[in-house]
Amino acid sequence: MSITRRSLLLRAPLAAGILAGLPSIAMAQASSVKIRYLASRGSISPHELADALGYFKGLGIELENVGYAAGGPESLFALASGSVDLGSAATPAVINSIAGGNDFVAVYPSNGINKDVKSVFYVLEDSPIKSIADIAGKTISVNTLGAHLDYTVREALHSVGLPPDAAKLVVVPGPQLEQTLRSRQVDIAGLGYWQATFAGQLVSNGGVRGVFNDTDVLGEIAGGFVVLRRDFITANPDAARNFVEQSARASDWSRQNPDETRKLLADILNRRGENGELARYWTGFGLREKAAVTDRDVDFWVNILDRDGRLPKGKLKASDILYRLGETKTN
Repeated sequence: MSITRRSLLLRAPLAAGILAGLPSIAMAQASSVKIRYLASRGSISPHELADALGYFKGLGIELENVGYAAGGPESLFALASGSVDLGSAATPAVINSIAGGNDFVAVYPSNGINKDVKSVFYVLEDSPIKSIADIAGKTISVNTLGAHLDYTVREALHSVGLPPDAAKLVVVPGPQLEQTLRSRQVDIAGLGYWQATFAGQLVSNGGVRGVFNDTDVLGEIAGGFVVLRRDFITANPDAARNFVEQSARASDWSRQNPDETRKLLADILNRRGENGELARYWTGFGLREKAAVTDRDVDFWVNILDRDGRLPKGKLKASDILYRLGETKTN
């Protein structure tokens, strides 16, 4: 069964996996392999940083940005249709796409959430909303349905004994999140960990406060994954291996060189025609060293999907969806 845009948006459940230790660079393919992808406004992924740092040179890998994705589900839909070679989405959306019949592999975590990198749900300073319990019946802006912010809200509501649909989610593009909150078109603005540039500008302009964040609700965990089709990996094993290794290398470099990373991000945003000034608010990828994953990155969401009846028990396990570089899973 092939996944559809509707099933991605309505069901959106999970995936995870990889990179316990990085082996040496595989030899480049005889010819260059092009990897088409959709970018996210206001941010970059580790593979985009790796490309900017020149890490793919001589390894037979060429990245091609073919546009923007409004959110992860759209990215996965494009991957399933063959419009791109790489997708990137929240863990629940990735697992849902695989459970729905797509032969995708989660190759490395695109972002993580922790005490420094997190998604925050903001309200205006004078809002009566003070806690998660207060969001029932309120409107919350998110970048897309069926993805990380959607599932974070559901789990937040569950944590205080409320039904998952107790709040109304409204789709708003990242650049418009601040405007819709300040004009009171929504009660709460959800800004994802990947939208730290927009969140930083919102906070800098004043008059807002955070009510809760995803780390409060989910703990420290991988936020989403970059995925490739299994047939792509089979056809291009060296390119796939090099792609993962160098993306993880770039993630580590960014943690060690945050100021230099912000400068590169500013250049990338300016070249895209976006506001490079927002790069100063970038908080990082939130990934562990070498982009490593733990079983909890997967099991947390599998258990939730099992609990809610969205994933048949035993339907998937980590080894079904993770790309490993010769290492056993970490714990």
